[in-house]
Amino acid sequence: MQGEMMIEESIRLASLLSTSTPLSGAPTSLTKIVGTLGPKSHSVEVLEECLKAGMSVARFDFSWSDGEYHQKTLDNLRAAMRNVNKNCAVMLDTKGPELQVHNKSGHPIELKVDDHVIITPDISKEPSASVLPVNYAGLSEGVKRGDIIFVGQYLFTGSETTSVWLEVLETNGPDVLCLVKNSATLVGFIFTMHVPQVPINLPTLTDFDKEVISTWGSHNNVDFISLSYTKHVKDVQELRAFLNSQSLSAIQIFAKVENVEGLTHFDEILQEADGVILSRGDLGIDLPPEKVFLFQKTAINKCNMAGKPAIITRVVDSMTDNLRPTRAEATDVANAVLDGTDGILLGAETVRGLYPVEAIETVGRICAEAESVYNQAFHYKRIVKHVGTPMPHDESVASSAVRAAFKVKASIIIVFTATGQSARLIAKYRPLVPVVAVVIPNSKMGSMSGTSQAMQCLGLRGVYPILAGPDVATSNESSEEASLNLALSYGEALRLVKPRDRVVVFQKIGESSVVKIIEV
Repeated sequence: MQGEMMIEESIRLASLLSTSTPLSGAPTSLTKIVGTLGPKSHSVEVLEECLKAGMSVARFDFSWSDGEYHQKTLDNLRAAMRNVNKNCAVMLDTKGPELQVHNKSGHPIELKVDDHVIITPDISKEPSASVLPVNYAGLSEGVKRGDIIFVGQYLFTGSETTSVWLEVLETNGPDVLCLVKNSATLVGFIFTMHVPQVPINLPTLTDFDKEVISTWGSHNNVDFISLSYTKHVKDVQELRAFLNSQSLSAIQIFAKVENVEGLTHFDEILQEADGVILSRGDLGIDLPPEKVFLFQKTAINKCNMAGKPAIITRVVDSMTDNLRPTRAEATDVANAVLDGTDGILLGAETVRGLYPVEAIETVGRICAEAESVYNQAFHYKRIVKHVGTPMPHDESVASSAVRAAFKVKASIIIVFTATGQSARLIAKYRPLVPVVAVVIPNSKMGSMSGTSQAMQCLGLRGVYPILAGPDVATSNESSEEASLNLALSYGEALRLVKPRDRVVVFQKIGESSVVKIIEV
């Protein structure tokens, strides 16, 4: 499962001395970048730069702010998309059963080491150095003496200067008496609370989440939902059933695994979800830090074998305040790419960071550099072995298309798809070249057919989708030629392909799938 290099040592060392490819309008990495939008990435101007820097998916986090604020941000994003002629998928991140302390006054709360503080479910009380009201009545039933509780504004972002560790001393009815383990000043209006490895008896999909999905999510035709605090496969199934009940079955579900319960049931969750977000900040609290890397490598490998996108979080937190990441952060991003991650999710870096655009650019360059030494043959063979024989027909043809692209040194792979499944199969085999996915609309489904499928392809590693016109939905020869010309023109516009390049084409004709090689 280790990330192995794919080229000779001498060439690899020489690559260190070469100049990285600058960002100049062409996609720089196959790995997708998810940007969380907030105060520092709210304006049309900044969002235009984020798109040009490489953001493919925009995440809207409903654990803070309201639908009105997020709507204005999304409206700005769509204006930016039109201005720079670049699409971006929309991800709604649910609030979930997050424990919070609401500091309505906003006054700083100073906690001193060795002092005592009471955590209470009585939210009518004002937070202070002696009492912290939390929005959960069952805490005293789940904790015991010696348990650790974390409280802070940016608890999971790596910014621990405003977080406090509390040790449980005793419980008294619904209240929990704690010992302060470190001096800290809690600042802001909302503090997050986390109790490592203690089950929280609250629904994963809350009534608040359902309201947001059925209103804001439905109105805006979101492409993905990130299900926060996914613990069991039934959590994903419940969300799927709710989406079906709201006529929103086209939305794809990313299970956000961020605690030990989710880790324990990971295999079942992966089988049901459309993709997985590995929330490393939360896991770094729920797990001992030295265990997080092992979970990451194991989980990414499982996602690769299943052909489902894996996205990791908490990568360049230092860029919230600094123009450059730390050496450790840069290495961390590269190693994640070598492990097989499909996407990188930026949180604080783009929400409240001073350098949201630079964070996207930097991560993109690191990903591109890692991809240049990615051992595609190693990963390809592992996936083929995992699928086994006899290989399903679609898998066989998709894997052959990726292999052919490697053998003939093709510039791109073109795939025609109606549902996005063919593009997902190609992406599963980790091609070294971009995949241009021409999404063919279903003429019987109306003018919006194919839009969500095309946008969802933006979450697939290396895939650049384009929606064909409704006239291409017919099966005559001229429409097939028109589709191919559309793909080639799009590839040229993205500077992925040029005259005399070889291109691999993956296409379904009737019940069969075929692969052919053409020269531009």
